[in-house]
Amino acid sequence: MPDPNGFLRYDRRLPARRPVPVRISDWREVYPPAGEELVREQATRCMDCGIPFCHDGCPLGNRIPDWNDLVRTGNWDAAVESLHATNNFPEFTGRLCPAPCEAACVLGISGGQPVTIKQVEVEIADAAAARGFTPRPVPAPSGRSVAVVGSGPAGLAAAQQLARAGHAVTVYERDDAIGGLLRYGIPDFKLEKRHIDARLAQLAAEGVRFRTGVNVGVDVTAEQLRAEHDAVLLACGALRGRDTPETPGRALRGVHQAMAHLVAANRAVAGAPGEGAGGPVPAVLPDGTPIDAAGKHVVIIGGGDTAADCLGVAHRQGAAGVHQLDLYPRPPRERDEARDPWPTWPWILRSYPAHEEGGERVFAVAVQEFVDDGAGQVRAVRIAEVTVERRDGRRVVTVLPGSERELPADLVLLAIGFEGTEQQPLLEQFGIARNPRGAVDARDDWQTDADGVFVAGDMHRGASLIVWAIAEGRAAAAAIHGYLGGVGALPAPVAPGSQPLAVG
Repeated sequence: MPDPNGFLRYDRRLPARRPVPVRISDWREVYPPAGEELVREQATRCMDCGIPFCHDGCPLGNRIPDWNDLVRTGNWDAAVESLHATNNFPEFTGRLCPAPCEAACVLGISGGQPVTIKQVEVEIADAAAARGFTPRPVPAPSGRSVAVVGSGPAGLAAAQQLARAGHAVTVYERDDAIGGLLRYGIPDFKLEKRHIDARLAQLAAEGVRFRTGVNVGVDVTAEQLRAEHDAVLLACGALRGRDTPETPGRALRGVHQAMAHLVAANRAVAGAPGEGAGGPVPAVLPDGTPIDAAGKHVVIIGGGDTAADCLGVAHRQGAAGVHQLDLYPRPPRERDEARDPWPTWPWILRSYPAHEEGGERVFAVAVQEFVDDGAGQVRAVRIAEVTVERRDGRRVVTVLPGSERELPADLVLLAIGFEGTEQQPLLEQFGIARNPRGAVDARDDWQTDADGVFVAGDMHRGASLIVWAIAEGRAAAAAIHGYLGGVGALPAPVAPGSQPLAVG
C-alpha cells in the first residue's frame, strides 16, 4: 500500500528551472531533469485515494496512483509499463499538458498542494527514453490498410495503435517533417524535437509509413486515398486562427497571427546549426517577410498557452519590450470554491516560465486600433480598459470612457484562439461539412458522414489539450480496428461526445 503519511512528511516541490539569463540565450528546455530522490519523494505524497479523482481529471484515464507508488518503491520498469498502458506519448504530455489531473487531486482540496503528477510522469517517460523506446512486436499483418491524415498527437497515437494491431498504416503530412503542431507549433524551450524523433523511430520500426510534403486533397485526392486504403482517419487539427478584421488597422504590416510567428521561429531554430541553437535565430515567413521580434516592441494579444509561447520566443529573439494583453480581469491566485469547486478546473492566475523572463501583463483591456506610422507599418496599439459580462450566453464587452492609451508596437501577434479546422479541398472531396464551431462531427463510432472516414483530435473537438488529442486518437483507432473486422479490442478511453470534467 502507499505511504499514508507521505503527504505529511513532504511538501509539494518542483525542480528549479534553468536560470533566466542562461535559458533565454538558447532554445533548450526550461526544466532540467529532476533527480531520482526528488521524484520518489513527490510520488510518495500520493495517497492512492479510495476514489482517485485524478483519473477523471485525465481524459486518458492514466493510472496515476499505480505509477506513483511504483516510482516510490523504485520499480521504474513497471512504472514505465503502467504509464504506457494508457498513454502513447507521456514525454509529450508530461511537458505540454496543463495537468487537469493535478487540479482534481484530493490533496488540492481547500487550497492544498496536489501531487506533482505531471513531473513524475515526465521523469518516468524520460527514464524509458534514456534506455531507448523498444518497438513492440507486431502481430501477423491483417491485410487491411489505413490512411492517417495529419501527424499531430491524435494522428500519431492512432497510427501506433493500429500498427500494433497488425494493420498497414500510412501517415500523410503536408509539412516537410512529421509532428504537426508538436514539430513547428511548440517552441523548443517547451519540447525539444529530439523527443519527437525518438518516438517516430519507434513507430517506423513498428511498421508505420510516413509521407511528408503531401497535401491531401491537392497532391493526393480523396478518391486516391479510398482506392489505396480500407479506412481513413482525419486528424488535421484546428489551425484556423481567430482574427479581428473589424479592428481599424488590422491590415497594417507587422500585425500577424501568433502561429505564423511561432512556426517561423521553430523552422528557423530547426535549421540552425547545433543542438539548442544558441542565441537569437532570425525568423521569416514563407514569402520572405521578416517576422522577428529582435529589437522590436512586441504586443501579444491573448492570455493563453499560445500567447505565452510567443512571449518566450520574443525574449529569445531579443525583443526590446513585450506587453501581453488579456481581455479579462486578473484572475485570483487561488481557487474560488464558490465559482469553481474542487475538482473542476479553476479560473486562477497561471504564470508560465516565459512570464518570469520579462514582459508586462495587462489585464481587462481591449485593442481599439492598430496605429499606422504613416507608411503602412504598425507603430502602436490603442487600448482601452473594459469590463466583460455574460448576457443570455453571449459575451458583452464594455469600454470604460476616458481609459484609452497607446502602447508602442512594432510587432503585434494575435493569440486569441482558434476557430476550428481549416476549410480544405479534402473535406469537399469527401463530402464532409464543418459544423458551426468549425469542427467535423463524428457519430458514435467516430465515423464522419462519409463511410469509412473517421475523425479525431482538434479537428473533431476544436482546439483543446494534448491529452484529449491522444485520447481521441486511441479511441478512433479502436473504432477503425472494429470497422476493419480486427480481432480483439483496442483501448477506447473516450466516446465522441465526451466532455472534460476538469477543463471546460
